[in-house]
Amino acid sequence: MKAASLALGRGGGVRASLGRGGGVWASRVAVLAVCGLALAACTSGAAGAPAADTGHSGSGMQGQNNPALDPGSPLGGVRVPDIRLQNQFGQRMTLSQFRGKAVVLAFVDSECTNVCPLTTVSMVEAKELLGAAGSHVQLLGVDANPDATSVPDVMAYSRAHAMVNQWDFLTGTLPQLQATWRAFHIAVQIEQGAIDHTPALFVIDPQGRERTVYLTQMNYASITQAAQIIAQRVSSLLPGHPPLASTHSLAYISGQAPAARVTLPGVPSGSVTLGPGQPRLVMFFATWVAETSDLRAHLLALNSYVRAAREGGGGRGLPGLVAVDEQTTEPSPGAAAAYLKSLGTPLRYPVATDATGRIADGYGVADQPWFVLTSASGKILWKHDGWLGLRALEAAARKA
Repeated sequence: MKAASLALGRGGGVRASLGRGGGVWASRVAVLAVCGLALAACTSGAAGAPAADTGHSGSGMQGQNNPALDPGSPLGGVRVPDIRLQNQFGQRMTLSQFRGKAVVLAFVDSECTNVCPLTTVSMVEAKELLGAAGSHVQLLGVDANPDATSVPDVMAYSRAHAMVNQWDFLTGTLPQLQATWRAFHIAVQIEQGAIDHTPALFVIDPQGRERTVYLTQMNYASITQAAQIIAQRVSSLLPGHPPLASTHSLAYISGQAPAARVTLPGVPSGSVTLGPGQPRLVMFFATWVAETSDLRAHLLALNSYVRAAREGGGGRGLPGLVAVDEQTTEPSPGAAAAYLKSLGTPLRYPVATDATGRIADGYGVADQPWFVLTSASGKILWKHDGWLGLRALEAAARKA
């Protein structure tokens, strides 16, 4: 079938593989190395670094008790290395041109479908929490994908995440990017066709000094908490230490696993129930996946799975399919509804929204798209990262 064949393989091919395999541990070691070097520089007398600078605000310290949050590691105030790259508009830029502003700088894979979108959202939310003081904050991304370094690549990511006018996403030639990665001690490698890079976000003060580095954690429910920690740190570096528009608890937010019965808002209306009672095939996605794959074709191809399950009358052992949009990483709350309306063809399976990220965390989602097969008792039987063709999906779903 043509629709099913369109679902074979994974569009884009190159994605950050953080949160899976050993790559994330290598990344953490790399960032610890950064912090060790910075602290050594600080103890040897980094110019202008306040002796009492710990790199944390009071609420940030609370985040140390939350395994889903990195409360940040102080960098002591060493002078940030200057970089010369171009943004998504092709404009030449340097880091030094933003002196006088606090800079939030993140290393982002321009085709990432897992941890980078979490970083992106936390950056935007952090700036929004600062209210009017956000005008004194510059958001910067540096491409961490050695196979997608063109200006159109960083523009495509910016468009997919509604970031075109929210930040400057910098790129350059591979030698230029490699020099930037080395300057910030960012590890980047390609392993089995996937990009593995340090998920680091730096806060730089208005004088151009590195203050704090954060590692983005693969946790959807903690995005807003991470934004709050970043915003508090930035506030401490701005004149008058402007208060945040709102603050929330930084206590750990538990995920909602398949053993828990939950009711989610349906798209475009109604509600969808997940949890024990019957086996289910749950597919997590976000509309920005369209940047790296033919999302429309993949979603419509899943209609064939639903038709096969219904025609079998249950005798084929195929559980029902439910799609869940990961709203926490969408550019707007209505992104899923707008996208589904644009398809022009109705989906034959229900679509729900995970507005808090707790469902994704409870189901162990580490990428988009992500398939999870659950038993009638609410046990995870199988999970898969990426799109599958109809036959492969049917074979996996029969495990229920």
